[in-house]
Amino acid sequence: MAAALERSYIEICGFEREAARRPRVSAAPGSLKFPDSAGAFHYEESGKLLSVISNRFIHWSTSGDSVVLVEQSLDTNLLNNAVRLRFTHCAVLPGGVTIQETLSNVVILISTNHSVHRLLLPHPTRMYRSELVTELHMQSIFTDVGKLSLQDPAHSALIPSSVGTTASPGASFAWLSYHGDAHFALASPAGGITVVTLPSPDSQGNMSVLELKRSSVMQRLSGWMPTAIRGEHSPADLVLSLAVRELEEDSFIFALCQDHRLRMWSLREHGCLLEADMLEYMPACKGVKRLPGHGHRLRLAFSSTTGLCVCVYLAVPQRGQFTVLQLVATDNNRYSLEHISTLFSTQETLVDFTLTSSDIWALWVDESNATVVKYISFEHNTAAQWNQVFVQPPPEEEIHIGVDLDPRETYLEVLFSPLRFTASAIVKALQIFRRGSERIWDLSWEALRKEVTLAVESELQSSITEFEFSQEEYRQLQVEFWSRFYSCCLQYQEVQASPLGLTVSQHTGMVCLLRKGFLSFLLPCFAVDHLYLSHDQYLLSEEETPVAEDPEAGRDVLQLVQCLRLISDAVSAEMAYEMEKSLEYLQAPERAAELVLENLLCNDSDNVVVDVQNKLQDVRNPMAAMMVLLREMDLETDSEVGQSLSLRIGLSQLYGGSTAVSVVCQAVCHMAMTRALFCRDLLILQKLYLRFGDNVFLGGGAQLLQLQQDLIPRTSQLLSSYHLLKHVSQSLASSVPISTIDANLQHLTVLELSDTPTMTSGRSGLLSLNPQTVVELFYQTAARRLIVSQLFSNQQGGALLVWTDMISSMVQLLAQLWPSNPGFQFPECLLANCQYTQLQEYVRLIGPWCQVNIGSCRFMLAQCYLANGEGQKVGHRVVCCK
Repeated sequence: MAAALERSYIEICGFEREAARRPRVSAAPGSLKFPDSAGAFHYEESGKLLSVISNRFIHWSTSGDSVVLVEQSLDTNLLNNAVRLRFTHCAVLPGGVTIQETLSNVVILISTNHSVHRLLLPHPTRMYRSELVTELHMQSIFTDVGKLSLQDPAHSALIPSSVGTTASPGASFAWLSYHGDAHFALASPAGGITVVTLPSPDSQGNMSVLELKRSSVMQRLSGWMPTAIRGEHSPADLVLSLAVRELEEDSFIFALCQDHRLRMWSLREHGCLLEADMLEYMPACKGVKRLPGHGHRLRLAFSSTTGLCVCVYLAVPQRGQFTVLQLVATDNNRYSLEHISTLFSTQETLVDFTLTSSDIWALWVDESNATVVKYISFEHNTAAQWNQVFVQPPPEEEIHIGVDLDPRETYLEVLFSPLRFTASAIVKALQIFRRGSERIWDLSWEALRKEVTLAVESELQSSITEFEFSQEEYRQLQVEFWSRFYSCCLQYQEVQASPLGLTVSQHTGMVCLLRKGFLSFLLPCFAVDHLYLSHDQYLLSEEETPVAEDPEAGRDVLQLVQCLRLISDAVSAEMAYEMEKSLEYLQAPERAAELVLENLLCNDSDNVVVDVQNKLQDVRNPMAAMMVLLREMDLETDSEVGQSLSLRIGLSQLYGGSTAVSVVCQAVCHMAMTRALFCRDLLILQKLYLRFGDNVFLGGGAQLLQLQQDLIPRTSQLLSSYHLLKHVSQSLASSVPISTIDANLQHLTVLELSDTPTMTSGRSGLLSLNPQTVVELFYQTAARRLIVSQLFSNQQGGALLVWTDMISSMVQLLAQLWPSNPGFQFPECLLANCQYTQLQEYVRLIGPWCQVNIGSCRFMLAQCYLANGEGQKVGHRVVCCK
């Protein structure tokens, strides 16, 4: 497969934070409220194998007076891994949370508008003697956070009040110096920067305060002379965004100000070393100078190859842009900025962005409040085109209910299908629907489903005033009340999905989208999925076609994919439903595609078929283009995946944590859903080809024969394969082992902090996480070890864990452990874990089209009958295999 110039990404919703269900926190009357924000910290060794902190990170979110911190690992399940800190009568500042690590500690620095705080927690490598991860459960660094003495003046201080001003700092940044001092840079409301320093824990020094301002620099041990007394009222150098980098035993403080200027201060010299007007890098900036830059932002990135790079976002109406500069040292300890790139942003509202050594990743919301994520290389993108990230759309606003389906069961299936709605969104909707104040704790997923059913049905029954109802009238009432509850869930799910931040690990390349109620992982999109999902403006030339090396073939593939997109848009919800049901009832996919095509031809008011026919006439070799696409979607392998190889102990838990299980299996499910639609539309297009015949085929009858006898059957089987893969990815395991449930438990410690810190702690109730699907059960019990064995059979233990390569390989190999391949691990796993109903459904779905391991499947079916007490069926079903 030819490599794409840039890889697109797709969002996979990950682990639901238990902290999202924290009790309401109400700020004090009249208190300051900053926008909610989020960020993350990745351990320096997180990208290395055989490490206790491989694939491990901490993420946080702020809201008013609270900070929620969660530590997560893809390899293990961390216990006691969430904590909420509340600062009463305070507000956490923008950029007010920083996490850094030393050899012995993880240090959390927090800035509020009235105080600064330092939390010293044990480093994970100090908590375990062994460097290898061998346990399924490990304690988080937050386990003993309740034992901290937060009243200790060495780790907490009030910011001295400024005489003559009641305003609070508007931006902040905190960092550790080489000597272990904790510095907090605060944007002074009167302009300039105030730096509050807490000396290292092992020193005897006192808190100090330093003011950095162009007109004067004054340092005092307690408090500072406010600028209001000196008569300086100009807000021109009001700092909007701060970032700090330690270089050469000095702290360089970068400040982007309201006057569109970037200033770099030296903490050691207490002076401004550099000042640059950012409007010099903005074309057609006439009139911008008079506008205050309220939305300007600043980010830094350092690498051994490029040195220190600065990215400035200028929030100019309709003309926002990113400017990337490199810091260059000159003679006499002076510095300058060298321009690298200027990139124009889209018209959406920027929420957050991050800078790596090669890319800019940015998060926006558009006019409809939808999340938009894109990234771009700031050095090697000559077209200056942002690359796509396919963000998960919200759940459907309306549910299509077939005439043969029960409305209650249909809505319950959608609401409780794995990882579509967060548990907290359903709980909140249930509380509102009941119109009661009782809190819902300690419910299993199945118990929550029963509570929802009872609440909606009770509401429905209480509204009935007549004694006689027709069946259709009662059905309409069911739809009305279930639709009302579903709408309530949608509202709270929308709140949970509000985007707060974006993070990229410089060690593994893992990209995460931080939402209000949960964490999402951005996974590289496979080439054929990229083609099907991309908007037309991203597929303008065959150079962007990542599945074909030959330019002519690439051009044909593009034309064919554009036809598939036209067909996809024309397939109505009713037709899609009928196609889905035909696969469920084991009807021939080819016949179902013909029925959909007939419907398209009879209802083609938009002339879609004519547009498709015109495009098909430009495809020179449609057979070759189809074969390229089918080859990319083929799940068959030449050799059996999961050969018997000895596993090193250091790899025994790789991607074994519940978070990784969820992400990998969701990715397989998403791939199956996308490719099932791809194959559906391709099958419809192939049937259309047969109708057009020689009118669009340059090769005549031979190609039509190949299409009918080879490509259509292959497409039909692939459609059935991906339908099966989608089905098992969404099917819940009938029972979850207690050990697995226990592995998913998280505890939330609540700490209450006030201006004079006092602390109380307690445990919140727990709501069970989303239930396990059969694919997750398979991944945990059998597939993961086989996949890891395959990946690392020829590598050394010191290999790096590159996210894009690792996650793509895990998903691809998991998807290949399916019916058409020799391996029989999946049915064996279902039988071993007593998943008899799911195993019978699996055998039923593969019956019409898969002959691989057919004897073994019949034997498994007989085992299911015996286990269910249906021994009389065994004689009719089992065929002995020699």
